[in-house]
Amino acid sequence: MILWFTLVLIGVAVAVGLVCVVAGLAGRRPGDVTVGGLALILLLLIAQVVMSIIAPFAGNPATGSPLEFWVYLVSALLLPPAAVAWALLERSRWSTVIMGIAALAVAVMVWRMQVIWTVQLA
Repeated sequence: MILWFTLVLIGVAVAVGLVCVVAGLAGRRPGDVTVGGLALILLLLIAQVVMSIIAPFAGNPATGSPLEFWVYLVSALLLPPAAVAWALLERSRWSTVIMGIAALAVAVMVWRMQVIWTVQLA
Protein backbone atom coordinates (compact mmCIF):
# COMPACT_ATOMS: atom_id res chain seq x y z
CA MET A 1 0.00 0.00 0.00
CA ILE A 2 1.11 3.56 -0.44
CA LEU A 3 2.79 4.62 2.78
CA TRP A 4 1.80 8.29 2.62
CA PHE A 5 -1.88 7.42 2.16
CA THR A 6 -1.70 5.03 5.10
CA LEU A 7 -0.07 7.69 7.26
CA VAL A 8 -2.72 10.25 6.28
CA LEU A 9 -5.48 7.76 7.11
CA ILE A 10 -3.88 6.93 10.45
CA GLY A 11 -3.40 10.63 11.22
CA VAL A 12 -7.02 11.42 10.41
CA ALA A 13 -8.26 8.47 12.47
CA VAL A 14 -6.12 9.43 15.48
CA ALA A 15 -7.14 13.10 15.25
CA VAL A 16 -10.83 12.25 14.96
CA GLY A 17 -10.51 9.70 17.74
CA LEU A 18 -8.90 12.18 20.10
CA VAL A 19 -11.46 14.89 19.27
CA CYS A 20 -14.32 12.46 19.91
CA VAL A 21 -12.88 11.15 23.17
CA VAL A 22 -12.16 14.66 24.49
CA ALA A 23 -15.60 15.90 23.40
CA GLY A 24 -17.26 12.91 25.04
CA LEU A 25 -15.36 13.33 28.29
CA ALA A 26 -16.25 17.04 28.23
CA GLY A 27 -19.91 16.07 28.17
CA ARG A 28 -20.63 16.81 24.51
CA ARG A 29 -23.13 14.69 22.61
CA PRO A 30 -22.43 13.48 19.07
CA GLY A 31 -22.27 16.48 16.76
CA ASP A 32 -21.61 17.29 13.14
CA VAL A 33 -17.85 17.40 13.63
CA THR A 34 -17.60 13.99 15.30
CA VAL A 35 -20.00 12.27 12.89
CA GLY A 36 -18.37 14.00 9.92
CA GLY A 37 -14.94 12.87 11.12
CA LEU A 38 -16.02 9.25 11.12
CA ALA A 39 -17.57 9.76 7.67
CA LEU A 40 -14.19 11.06 6.45
CA ILE A 41 -12.49 7.97 7.85
CA LEU A 42 -15.01 5.78 6.03
CA LEU A 43 -14.39 7.59 2.73
CA LEU A 44 -10.64 7.11 3.13
CA LEU A 45 -11.19 3.42 3.89
CA ILE A 46 -13.27 3.06 0.71
CA ALA A 47 -10.38 4.62 -1.22
CA GLN A 48 -8.10 2.06 0.42
CA VAL A 49 -10.38 -0.75 -0.76
CA VAL A 50 -10.04 0.51 -4.33
CA MET A 51 -6.25 0.79 -3.97
CA SER A 52 -6.09 -2.70 -2.47
CA ILE A 53 -7.96 -4.16 -5.42
CA ILE A 54 -5.78 -2.34 -7.97
CA ALA A 55 -2.39 -2.84 -6.24
CA PRO A 56 -1.82 -6.53 -7.15
CA PHE A 57 -2.49 -5.78 -10.82
CA ALA A 58 0.06 -2.95 -10.65
CA GLY A 59 2.74 -5.36 -9.44
CA ASN A 60 2.44 -4.66 -5.70
CA PRO A 61 1.06 -7.86 -4.14
CA ALA A 62 0.67 -8.33 -0.40
CA THR A 63 3.65 -9.91 1.32
CA GLY A 64 1.57 -11.22 4.23
CA SER A 65 -1.69 -13.10 4.46
CA PRO A 66 -4.31 -11.62 2.10
CA LEU A 67 -7.07 -13.17 4.20
CA GLU A 68 -5.86 -11.39 7.34
CA PHE A 69 -5.53 -8.13 5.39
CA TRP A 70 -9.11 -8.29 4.07
CA VAL A 71 -10.53 -9.27 7.46
CA TYR A 72 -8.90 -6.17 8.96
CA LEU A 73 -10.16 -4.01 6.10
CA VAL A 74 -13.75 -5.26 6.31
CA SER A 75 -13.70 -4.85 10.11
CA ALA A 76 -12.33 -1.32 9.75
CA LEU A 77 -15.08 -0.53 7.23
CA LEU A 78 -17.79 -1.72 9.63
CA LEU A 79 -16.61 0.16 12.73
CA PRO A 80 -17.35 3.81 11.76
CA PRO A 81 -20.95 3.25 10.54
CA ALA A 82 -21.72 1.04 13.55
CA ALA A 83 -20.30 3.62 15.98
CA VAL A 84 -22.18 6.49 14.31
CA ALA A 85 -25.46 4.54 14.20
CA TRP A 86 -25.19 3.66 17.87
CA ALA A 87 -24.18 7.22 18.78
CA LEU A 88 -27.12 8.73 16.91
CA LEU A 89 -29.51 6.29 18.57
CA GLU A 90 -28.24 6.87 22.08
CA ARG A 91 -27.19 10.55 21.79
CA SER A 92 -25.17 10.59 25.02
CA ARG A 93 -21.68 11.83 25.78
CA TRP A 94 -20.50 8.25 26.14
CA SER A 95 -21.53 7.48 22.59
CA THR A 96 -19.13 10.25 21.51
CA VAL A 97 -16.38 8.49 23.46
CA ILE A 98 -17.28 5.21 21.75
CA MET A 99 -16.98 6.92 18.35
CA GLY A 100 -13.50 8.07 19.36
CA ILE A 101 -12.50 4.59 20.45
CA ALA A 102 -13.77 3.21 17.12
CA ALA A 103 -11.68 5.78 15.24
CA LEU A 104 -8.57 4.86 17.24
CA ALA A 105 -9.24 1.15 16.60
CA VAL A 106 -9.41 1.90 12.87
CA ALA A 107 -5.99 3.60 13.12
CA VAL A 108 -4.50 0.45 14.67
CA MET A 109 -6.14 -1.76 12.04
CA VAL A 110 -4.85 0.42 9.20
CA TRP A 111 -1.30 0.23 10.53
CA ARG A 112 -1.59 -3.55 10.82
CA MET A 113 -2.86 -3.71 7.23
CA GLN A 114 0.18 -1.70 6.11
CA VAL A 115 2.49 -4.13 7.91
CA ILE A 116 0.75 -7.12 6.32
CA TRP A 117 0.92 -5.55 2.86
CA THR A 118 4.54 -4.41 2.86
CA VAL A 119 6.88 -5.77 5.50
CA GLN A 120 5.56 -8.98 6.98
CA LEU A 121 7.90 -11.91 6.55
CA ALA A 122 6.51 -15.28 5.54
